[in-house]
Amino acid sequence: MTKSLAFDLHDAEGVPPATARIRLSGVPDDRAMLRSAAELTRDLHTPKPLVYWADFLGSTLLGYAALALAMFAKSPLTMAAAGVVAVLALYRAAMFIHEMTHLKHSLLPGFRFGWNLLLGIPMMVPSFTYEGVHTLHHTRTRYGTVEDPEYLPLALMKPWTLPVFLIASIFMPIALLFRFAVLSPLSLLSPKLRRIVVARYSGLKINPAFERRAPEGELKTQWFWQELGASIWSIGLLAAVFTGVVPVRAFLVYLAVIAGVAVINQVRTLAAHLWENDGEPLTVTAQYLDSVNVPAPGLLPYLWAPIGLRYHALHHLLPGLPYHSLNEAHRRLSAALDTNSAYHRANYPTLGGLMQRLASNTMKSRSAAD
Repeated sequence: MTKSLAFDLHDAEGVPPATARIRLSGVPDDRAMLRSAAELTRDLHTPKPLVYWADFLGSTLLGYAALALAMFAKSPLTMAAAGVVAVLALYRAAMFIHEMTHLKHSLLPGFRFGWNLLLGIPMMVPSFTYEGVHTLHHTRTRYGTVEDPEYLPLALMKPWTLPVFLIASIFMPIALLFRFAVLSPLSLLSPKLRRIVVARYSGLKINPAFERRAPEGELKTQWFWQELGASIWSIGLLAAVFTGVVPVRAFLVYLAVIAGVAVINQVRTLAAHLWENDGEPLTVTAQYLDSVNVPAPGLLPYLWAPIGLRYHALHHLLPGLPYHSLNEAHRRLSAALDTNSAYHRANYPTLGGLMQRLASNTMKSRSAAD
């Protein structure tokens, strides 16, 4: 097992302090960890359709029921409480988009169609916006580089980028409405605009420089009907609001709930990685060390990092592992690998500590630049 992991600062036991920046470039792979991850989890890779459907449908039903209550509640307190429940439940249901990008659809027949019909299109985030994008983030030579659609070196950027990163998510529902109600139909009239829409406004990404390619094969078919559905939904919704069929208050609550989902996901995104890579291609172990696990016994991660996202570093080791298997995989690897293993270095206790670390490192970058 390699032990040549490099850190800027070390405490007496070799574990990095909370804000110690990891030197990721040149970190060799921890072969023992990679081998154990493969060998100890071979029986955990089969998704359980009943678990997926029950979790998704239950979360969606609760979310829409709470959303309806928030839309028409007379009491501001009831509206606020129902709104919170709607955000958390629909956020959990929405995060199944992450699972769909990694698992074979034949193992979950009908799930992608059901997810898009019941949630992706009504929430204006059809799965084509993630499929074909997120998998690039897991590509061995793309992670953390300018070709990674889901990576920015946030820890190395100026402090003001963090609040801007969060504030931008508030406007996501407006941007989605514009994308599907305006840009989709207009792009049918202009091939040039269509190329721009496909390249720059058709993917859930955080890297503004990333441009996606036009879809091919089966994804092209999925893209067509999903975009058509989202466009019809968006145009129909706006028409219903302008004609008074849908009350303005209900519409604003709907937008607020989508914004709430976007904000929580943006916070979760900030805690998914350390964001400390400067653009160099990394080994699998270095990618793992730049990622984050927030393991049990904490309960709050089940709310802000649902569907297994509390084990994001482990997910980068085993991206095909179903979400319901991650806790058991973590238990096995934690017991099998000694404390010198790289595996234990990606575990962090709280969201607050991760956010503090990120903010602290941006201040260090500012001081270094000054």
